[in-house]
Amino acid sequence: MGRLHTRVLVVSLLLHAWLAWRLVPPLAPWPAAAAALAALLLAGALLLPAGLRRTADRRTLAGLVALGLFSTLFVLSLLRDVGLLLAGLAALAWPALQVTPGFEAGSAAAVLLGALLATLWGAWNARRTAAVVDVEVPIAGLPESLHGFTIAQISDVHVGPTIRADYVEAIVERVNGLGADLVAVTGDLVDGRVEELAEHVAPLARLRSRHGSFFVTGNHEYYSGAHGWIAELHRLGLRVLLNEHVVLAHAQATLVVAGVADHGAHHFDPRHRSDPVAALAGAPADAALRLLLAHQPRSAPAAAAAGFHLQLSGHTHGGQFWPWNHFVRLQQPFTAGLHRLADLWVYVSRGTGYWGPPKRLGAPSEITRLRLVPAVAERARGAAP
Repeated sequence: MGRLHTRVLVVSLLLHAWLAWRLVPPLAPWPAAAAALAALLLAGALLLPAGLRRTADRRTLAGLVALGLFSTLFVLSLLRDVGLLLAGLAALAWPALQVTPGFEAGSAAAVLLGALLATLWGAWNARRTAAVVDVEVPIAGLPESLHGFTIAQISDVHVGPTIRADYVEAIVERVNGLGADLVAVTGDLVDGRVEELAEHVAPLARLRSRHGSFFVTGNHEYYSGAHGWIAELHRLGLRVLLNEHVVLAHAQATLVVAGVADHGAHHFDPRHRSDPVAALAGAPADAALRLLLAHQPRSAPAAAAAGFHLQLSGHTHGGQFWPWNHFVRLQQPFTAGLHRLADLWVYVSRGTGYWGPPKRLGAPSEITRLRLVPAVAERARGAAP
């Protein structure tokens, strides 16, 4: 860790030095602002490597906040430079458009102010308890006994250095208040080993719903020792689904709840290769609902081919904060919300916690309450005389 820390520190110093070069000199008309920015950038450069630590203390939190601030400062500075370049090119044709020192100073101040406000607002969004998002999922052929069946989904909590038991307890309290028929936990619950985080995950044992709580692994479970966490979650009363399913009886209807290991699980354990077909093997063919829990949205094509009605996923965090939300589609077919793929509905949660910097902008955390309803065409036919 010492050698890695040194390398990160060197890179951090270089990148923050570039920011200082681009932003501090233009603020010369306001010496106090220039000095404050220089001090802030130096502090950020020195603190940022602490964000790599797994220790739950103020130093780690400060390092992660510094990382979030740097990210926004860097992006806004690049955009400022592009704007100045375009303005300079325009001035070659129209000298009246020449960039003035006042504009350079004002734009540098705007970058600083925008990054600070975004970091503060993003931290508040990340640290608050996730709001409940209600989603109706229309299912063709849904029997009347399943109208209004509710699933509470939490995903990507990332219990670790900055998310601890009190954060998890607040989530559990809010989920239990929904009175859901089923609770789905769609992976990336933890960032750390069982021996480090067991007490902070323990509140999940108090999750309550009619049919119980179900869990599937995400990529971060494999980074954190998946086998240990599978055993621990079993001990807490969550049913872990590894390419398998359970059959539930709800009133006069039958539901199949299946789950697959994370899409990349086979890189850590070949026995955990994600397989929606295997997860559905032996399930009753006349089930009114075939539900798949799969951490990554890119499991959807295989889930659609296997014959599932609904897939619940997470992983993307909805991009967590701008501009990274625009890059999610390079890896995943869906970023957030409800989508249709052939006969399969796919719901992608923006996540209930956060990863890395405590920062959410444009992608608020959520606890999702999904409610099954009959498809619109069928409801219209049923209402016709």
